[in-house]
Amino acid sequence: MKKLTFIFFAALILSSTVKGQTDGIANKDNSNIGAPASSNVRASKYPMILPDSRAVFHVKAPDAQKVQLDLGKKYDMIKNNEGIWEVTTDSLTEGFHYYSLLIDGVAVADPASESFYGMGRMASGIEVPFKGDGYYAVKNVAHGDVRMKRYYSSVTKTWRRFYIYTPAGYDASANQKYPVLYLMHGGGEDERGWSTQGKTDLILDNLIAEKKAKPMLIVMLDGNVGNGGFSESSLKAFESELKECIIPVVEKEYRVKTDSKNRALAGLSMGGIQTLYAGIKNTQLFSYLGVFSSGWLPNLDGVAEAQYEFMKNNSGLINTNLKQFWISQGGKEDIAHRNCQIMLSKFKDLKIKYSYSEYPGGHTWPVWRNNLYNFAQLLFK
Repeated sequence: MKKLTFIFFAALILSSTVKGQTDGIANKDNSNIGAPASSNVRASKYPMILPDSRAVFHVKAPDAQKVQLDLGKKYDMIKNNEGIWEVTTDSLTEGFHYYSLLIDGVAVADPASESFYGMGRMASGIEVPFKGDGYYAVKNVAHGDVRMKRYYSSVTKTWRRFYIYTPAGYDASANQKYPVLYLMHGGGEDERGWSTQGKTDLILDNLIAEKKAKPMLIVMLDGNVGNGGFSESSLKAFESELKECIIPVVEKEYRVKTDSKNRALAGLSMGGIQTLYAGIKNTQLFSYLGVFSSGWLPNLDGVAEAQYEFMKNNSGLINTNLKQFWISQGGKEDIAHRNCQIMLSKFKDLKIKYSYSEYPGGHTWPVWRNNLYNFAQLLFK
């Protein structure tokens, strides 16, 4: 215990306190050719993004015996004579990546980087810029707000919360009512995901300013109800939470339109399964469904089969009620790709109308940001 405590506090010394120290495979002039990641904490030079999208990581842990960077792929870090461990990665793909530092086998967050709730715990994150990421850049446009709302859940018998995006002008337009999108995160994440990792407010601010999307409220809720995951009991608990708790609170506390033509439901990965489960059965509540990087799993103990049977018996009603049934994923490298393709073949057999697109990038936040960017432009028109 004493050793782990010492290691943890050693990792908390910011790498930025040592400037220009390099060793091992990193170039000694990296500080002149790279730039701090936008996801760094204030004034931290590292992690540093190089022009070729490689990244340089530093951490000071002079008494550690072994330090690795876990970025999906593990990199061994090299220590210099100042006790600074460093590594330069391969070229990283665009957008957001979770990562951890492994200090003598203990996974810790990088003190030089912002931390995010993902992978079922707090982890560090690094943002890799790329050409075309301007749709979620901070621009000189009117900006909305992201607010946090606590509510008591009659389903879980606990106090819970959601985050809600309100567009620019919401407070000033006292008589105006807005359509609303209910948006779900993926497994291992929570209600913070879409507002932080997803950059929802910036995406909508820019779309609304360009008149590409209608001003709307976006409710980013916590889908971790029941036992969590994809079990039927958890999906039922989510549906109850959505219908009995969240929608009533939103419609009581915020100025939103309350007809199905002004409600949308969407989610990524686990949130996509929740959208399928709660959305298909409730097209009288939602005219727009968005499923990002998801598809029915083959081991859900008859849940998918029951929904397919429901869709078979109600295909006309579903096709009539849904103005958009929009499905997208991250190409063949997306871990949900096969399940989604199987599901889409079933939809074709059942004569269910849907739209489909792919944005290459796998099962990652750059894909889901792009999904929201495109889906939001189709809503409430």
